[in-house]
Amino acid sequence: MERGIDLGEIDRGGRGVERLEHRGPQRRHRHADLEALAEIVILFAGVVARYVVHRPLIWSDELASILFLWLAMLGAAVAFRRSEHMRMTALVASARPAMRAYLDVVATCAALAFLALIVWPSAEYAFEESFITTPALQISNMWRATALPAGICLMAVFGLLRLLRAADYRMVLTAVVSVAVIVGLFWLAQPHLRPLGNLNLVIFFVGVAGFCVFAGVPIAFGFGLAIFGYLALTTRTPVMVLVGRMDEGMSHLILLSVPLFVFLGLLIEMTGMARAMVAFLASLLGHVRGGLHYVLVGAMYLVSGISGAKAADMAAVAPVLFPEMKQRGAKPGDLVALLAATGAQTETIPPSLVLITIGSVTGVSIAALFTGGLLPGVVLAITLCMLVWWRYRHEDMSHVRRATGGEIGKTFIIALPALALPFVIRYAVVEGIATATEVSTIGIVYGTLVGLLVYRRFDWRRLFPMLVETAALSGAILLIIGTATGMAWGLTQSGFSRSLASAMTGLPGGPATFIAVSILAFTILGSVLEGIPAIVLFGPLLFPIARAVGVHEVHYAMVIILAMGIGLFAPPFGVGYYAACAIGRVDPAEGIRPIWGYLLALLVGLIIVAIFPWISIGFL
Repeated sequence: MERGIDLGEIDRGGRGVERLEHRGPQRRHRHADLEALAEIVILFAGVVARYVVHRPLIWSDELASILFLWLAMLGAAVAFRRSEHMRMTALVASARPAMRAYLDVVATCAALAFLALIVWPSAEYAFEESFITTPALQISNMWRATALPAGICLMAVFGLLRLLRAADYRMVLTAVVSVAVIVGLFWLAQPHLRPLGNLNLVIFFVGVAGFCVFAGVPIAFGFGLAIFGYLALTTRTPVMVLVGRMDEGMSHLILLSVPLFVFLGLLIEMTGMARAMVAFLASLLGHVRGGLHYVLVGAMYLVSGISGAKAADMAAVAPVLFPEMKQRGAKPGDLVALLAATGAQTETIPPSLVLITIGSVTGVSIAALFTGGLLPGVVLAITLCMLVWWRYRHEDMSHVRRATGGEIGKTFIIALPALALPFVIRYAVVEGIATATEVSTIGIVYGTLVGLLVYRRFDWRRLFPMLVETAALSGAILLIIGTATGMAWGLTQSGFSRSLASAMTGLPGGPATFIAVSILAFTILGSVLEGIPAIVLFGPLLFPIARAVGVHEVHYAMVIILAMGIGLFAPPFGVGYYAACAIGRVDPAEGIRPIWGYLLALLVGLIIVAIFPWISIGFL
């Protein structure tokens, strides 16, 4: 992104992603680039055909679904080559340099181990799908399913090349032997594992998955190793079933909007729409005590309503505001603390990727989630602003000139096309012009036209890198969803979900206790896993329980999303906090003290949202 902010150097999407090596030549990413562009064109053509000319394209969804799986797998391969798969790096980063380098190689070897174990079952799955004919296009479904072994093989090739390019071959050999020994020990222990029953859930889903995550293995591959080991060593379920569950998790039609909203977030920053919104808010509030802090809160609210990706949100707003805020005497640590807090505050604002994921795995209406997410963000914004008022009530503003009415009006006129975008998106969904999946294409077309005709800022040279960025981030997210779906299926088949349901429904205190326990659990999960994997793992289990104890599913969604947001941006484990520090170019140690006050304000707002369900469901 421009203004010196490179999202490759920070947590991708605010979700703990770390770039470890080079980008590589762009031509290797061209297929993923074309897949992303094709998705946008096909879905928008479907909207136009249905709503404008009233002749629906019956094959558009089917073709989009086929291309989507290829986009997901090729994007995952691009992300693997660029080392952009999501990782929990808090413990790895605190290790000595030699140990850190060793753990990075182990992470690659562990990922390769999962890819080697899953490649043959994925090829078998693709062959089985060859006997199925798609209803609209009348082609073999193998054309779609082949994306799985193709992407797995590409990632394996990139992993092997990374090991071959390593400078320390002794370290590589040690890492390979370490991973091989661990896998071999588990294989030899197979006769002793099967009699343990559901204790294996703890061994694999807590022990193996937890060890992999904290050792810095990319989350998708850590989850994959856990569920593969559980199925292969403790059950008689064919491993090909895991590939089918991954396919099901990654191919949900609702998830088509993930890459499109990621691209939309990059687009609004490139076209200057985000800068225009921030400039308008600054002209309104820049002269009051703590004014630019209020602007930061408001700008994150507006931008989050468009992009849906936290890293894009923060990178669009911070470079515009931070220099002026520092000139007025604001401390860098306080700035990055507030930036991280606003990242947590805006998690429920549509079109959030977490909202889309909840809809895909629980069946809750996306339109209802989009409507219900607006007011909770306002409540948390108010609690943050109250703390800003308290901290900056004595700020000296004598040197700041107040914007005139004419200047405010001018910035408003300039920002109006950008401010209209969230309303365009919401109107299209509510009026039935487009589905929650298709509406992102309307936003992209709108943003492109505004950038070309209104702001006259559309750098065609950045289009290809933005599409590649979209494919890589989307592939990283969707691979997590795929392996986490496999884990969730394993939990369900084991009977764990029934046990959890009976335990949660039997809690004393009814809905209040259930929500309190959920807040605590998802705050912890948010700091360790981040939102999307946690939702995919536990959403299908907990949402039916919420309905059983009388909690509205949209209200429950808002509560757990905000709880995960607080965990995600809370140090020392909250990886979103380190993303904010990277964007603000501030040492994480400087923001540790001031952020606790903001987290307390967020917690107060969360409790208010939890106590008063109307905030989430009043406008449904």
